[in-house]
Amino acid sequence: MNKPLSRADIQAAKAQNTDKRDRDLAESLGISEAELLAADIGNGVTRIDAHPDRAMPLMTALGEVMALTRNVSCVHERVGTFLDYRSGPHASMVLGREIDTRIFPKYWTFAFAVEKDTPKGLRRSLQFFDAAGDAIQKIHLRDTSNIAAWEPLIAELKHEDQSGDLTTEPRTPVEGAKGNPDKRDILLDEWARMTDTHQFNRLTSKLGMNRLGAYRLVADTKWVRRVEPTCLLSFFTAVSEAKQKVILFVGNRANIQIHWGEMENIKVMGPWLNVLDPRFNLHLRDDHVAEVYVIEKPTKRGPAVSIEAFSADGGLIFQCFGERDGEGDDLAQWHGILAALPNAEVTA
Repeated sequence: MNKPLSRADIQAAKAQNTDKRDRDLAESLGISEAELLAADIGNGVTRIDAHPDRAMPLMTALGEVMALTRNVSCVHERVGTFLDYRSGPHASMVLGREIDTRIFPKYWTFAFAVEKDTPKGLRRSLQFFDAAGDAIQKIHLRDTSNIAAWEPLIAELKHEDQSGDLTTEPRTPVEGAKGNPDKRDILLDEWARMTDTHQFNRLTSKLGMNRLGAYRLVADTKWVRRVEPTCLLSFFTAVSEAKQKVILFVGNRANIQIHWGEMENIKVMGPWLNVLDPRFNLHLRDDHVAEVYVIEKPTKRGPAVSIEAFSADGGLIFQCFGERDGEGDDLAQWHGILAALPNAEVTA
């Protein structure tokens, strides 16, 4: 068994790898990103209270920031101000046109305020992690942020334990596709009677399935069409060229971040498919995409049609819906973009 890294070992590794991102360095060292940060407590890093009920209401004072939420395959970055925080026993949220999130507080375990000297000056961020030490939300201050609110906010949130000692838990593996062929007819019957997209998770759970398992089970019906996983560049390009407004969800088990609006500047850089707009960036590992589906769910306002991408282990990478441009928009343009995507060639 390898000897655990000491705080001095981690600090030395950081000093020798200043060009590496924290996430990549932590992975190379065999530790979590939270443990990497904890080793620098007192040296530009302060441990703070991680609970969203404590932290999120204070974010508004920072003014304009960049909020980052990611999973293994996709990074979602949105510029804006944290506005309307609403707490809930199981799920909380921040509501706003620019910063819009869905928060699951039980997973918010560790958090740090970070000050880092860079060639471009001092960079400040608030970083939140789950029990495994994996990042769930990062909030980066910008030149346009209210820097005067930074120190009072840290003083308000400062954790009593500044030792740097963290006890992390093993990472929870992604749940693979879970279907129940015996209940396929029930799934289809109740799917057709849905009136809200939020009913879907309750339906699949009741039937002993999950999202991907249900999609696979009914992929030959009017509700689900499996499309080629290589189609995403075509999809993003078509959305950009049509100036189609979207609602794009990217998240992890603790936090989901939502982009509303257009996606204009699409660029491919190696395996990354990127949206590089002034107030919204998306970085998608196109080579991680194993399955893509076009999904229709009935609602009171008409069909909600999305495109959803999954990784090889069954993890949801992103969901994207069309956004209506005014009450009279029937989303015909959005439906046309999705209809043009090629069906997947599925081999037995």
